Parts: sequence; C-alpha cells; structure tokens
Amino acid sequence: MEKHDALYERYLNILREELVPAMGCTEPIAVAYAAAIARDALGGAPDAVEVRVSPNILKNVKSVVVPHTGGLRGIGAAVAAGIAAGRAEDRLEVLSKITEARLPAVRACLETLRVCVHASESGFVFEIAVRAKRGPHSAFVQILGSHTNVVRVERDGEVLFSAPFDGEGQAEPGGREFLSVEGIAAFADCVEIGDVAPTLDRQIECNTAIAEAGFSGDWGANIGRVLLSAYGDSVHNRAKATAAAGSDARMSGCELPVVINSGSGNQGLTASLPVIVYAEAMHVDREKLYRALVVSNLVTIHLKTGIGRLSAYCGATSAGCGAGAGVCYLHGGRAREIAHTVVNAVAINSGMICDGAKASCAAKIASAVEAGLLGFQMQRQGSEFYGGDGIVEKGAENTIRNVGQLARVGMVGTDAEIIRIMCPPDGQEART
Repeated sequence: MEKHDALYERYLNILREELVPAMGCTEPIAVAYAAAIARDALGGAPDAVEVRVSPNILKNVKSVVVPHTGGLRGIGAAVAAGIAAGRAEDRLEVLSKITEARLPAVRACLETLRVCVHASESGFVFEIAVRAKRGPHSAFVQILGSHTNVVRVERDGEVLFSAPFDGEGQAEPGGREFLSVEGIAAFADCVEIGDVAPTLDRQIECNTAIAEAGFSGDWGANIGRVLLSAYGDSVHNRAKATAAAGSDARMSGCELPVVINSGSGNQGLTASLPVIVYAEAMHVDREKLYRALVVSNLVTIHLKTGIGRLSAYCGATSAGCGAGAGVCYLHGGRAREIAHTVVNAVAINSGMICDGAKASCAAKIASAVEAGLLGFQMQRQGSEFYGGDGIVEKGAENTIRNVGQLARVGMVGTDAEIIRIMCPPDGQEART
C-alpha cells in the first residue's frame, strides 16, 4: 500500500470516524443527544416527550446507568438528562459538560417530565425518534443506522433538516467492503505515525483512565478486581482484567469518556486496553504500540461491518478478536499470523449473545479477550482451526463473512426472543 493513495486515506478516515469519544453507554447517550436536539428545535424545554425506539435500543438502554442522573437507568432518564442539560453540539459527549450547578435542573426534570416510550415498528434495527411537545408546539428528531446519524429534524411540521438513508436506515455513503486482514496489516506497516497519533493518543489516555477508575472504585460487579484477585498479575490476566475494569466503571455511570469503536465504548475498551497492557509488559516503543492499535481497531471494525451496529451477537467478541490480532502484531505477526489468530478466536467464542448493556458486559469482555489471546497463542504454537470446523471456512475473509451472516441474518430470531424476555410491554410509561 502506498502512503497517501486513495486506499490509504480510506483506512485513515475509518479510524478517524470510528474512534471518537463518548461519555456513557452510547445507546442512552444517543437518546439524550436526540432529546437535546429536539429541545433546541422546540426553542425550550418541553412539557412531555414521546419516544419511539427500535427494540435493540430498548434492550441496550434498559439496564445501564445514565451519567449525571444519580444512578438512574432507562430511556426516561436519558431523555430527561438530555433535555435538562445536554449540549447537542457535543454529540456523544452530550452530557459531559453537566456541572454541579446544573444538577438540580437535571433532578427537577427527572422528577417532573413525562416521557412515554414505545417500541418502533418500522423494522429499522437502529432507530431513535423523539417528539417533544410544549403547548401547541412540537419538535421531532429521528436518528437512524448509527448513534449520531440524524436524518430528520422538524418544528411544528416544518422540516428543518433532512438527510438521505437507505432501506435499512443506514446513511447512504460509506461502503467498507474493501476492508481485509491483509490490507489492515499492510496499512499498519506503512501508516505515517503522525496521521494516527492524535486519534490513538486520545484512545490510550481516555481508556486507560477509565480502567484505572474501574480498579480503584466500587463499580458494578467489580469484574476487573475479581480477575486480579483470583488469577494473579500475569500479563495475560491483566490484559483481561484491565478491559473488564473499564467496562465495570462505564456500565455503572462513571463520568469519564471512552474512545469508542464501531459505536461502542465496550468494544473500544476491548480492542485497545489488552494491546496497551501487552505493549507495556513487552517494553515496546510508542510507534509499535500505535501500529498494533491500528491493527486491533481495524480488525474489530472489519468484523463489525458485516454484523451491523446492533444485533444479538455480542460485539465484544469482535473486539476480542481485534485485541488478539493487535497482540499478535506486537509479537511480530503480520497478515498470515493475524488471519490465523482471528479465525481461531472466532471459532472459540462466536456464540456469545448480546442481552443489552449492563454490569455483566465486563465479564463478557474478559471472555472475549481470553478467546482473542488463546487464538493468538494457538497460532504462535502452530495450532489452528481449519475450514469445515463449524462456521470456519478456508480463508480468513470467508470466515469473517460467515460471522456477519450468522449475526445479521441467522440471529434475528434470537434477538427477538432476548428482547421479548427483557423489555416491558409497548407503551409502558417510562416516568423516571
């Protein structure tokens, strides 16, 4: 790959698009973002809000703590926080500027605002639609396909903004079918460090900080601390524990940002922190760490591209594959070795379901990192899974394609059953 040719720029742009900061779990934060836009379009705080979201959004918002709400969970809390003090211009950091002085306003909104939540029947996997009302006036905001992809804003029926989208609710531009393990390895080898350092420095700083908070505080089920206490301080265990500790804090409302991957903070933590831990233990220089993070992040994105933003397939599984690929790169692996690592990891851990964002995500992250690291160690010792072993097919790209098909098509029924088990009846009042 030539530096600064068209393909080089496409890889670079993907990293810049996907590795962005977010404070709080991205699904409730996207709801808060939509609510803040609706408030601004309305010209002030509403009296009542009606929210329609796809079932996958219901699933992912139900059990996770919304920052700056005093430990509250759910769509009603996300809407109220966004309306009371959200800054729409900050996108996935919409709640990050809430100060102590604004907390009373947030609490008052949480107590008084009526929020009615319905499951959308549009068929879009990712949809958030917020209608805010005050007297005779109303505002409407719709997000489709991804967390900040606003496709429509209205005030009193007048369209203030609209954007095109395809039949699945995705933004029209942006195919990523060119991604491949071979291309990712080539890009990691040739990328100019100055082109990726600002993005990756932010990922290293933010994700390390929230992992440290996870270890030092009492968050969720404290999976990170349990792993260290039970299994010791080996680099292998620290890699799992550090990623889990970041999720411990994030799922329980820690008000620190995370640099996400593929729309997910948990995936951002999983793809980055094990690689950072191994790089520190191996005493590699900063440049090699950057190149390994390029591999881990892009492999994660490659796997997630076929799966989609939300599904019944746990996204941490893909990020665990990415982490294993990044550690493989640190040890001198290139396209062939990375491909075997990814295939091995996929074969080990592709059955893990996504039943929403919550404290147990930290344990799932630990499992995903374990699969990625085992996949790497298998490759390192000349052991691998072969085409015909379950969903594994000869050639890494074929196996990655199978994973996407399994998650996006095969697990639709699984997703529906998970949502049926988890979520309350349509139209239940979501009063906070």
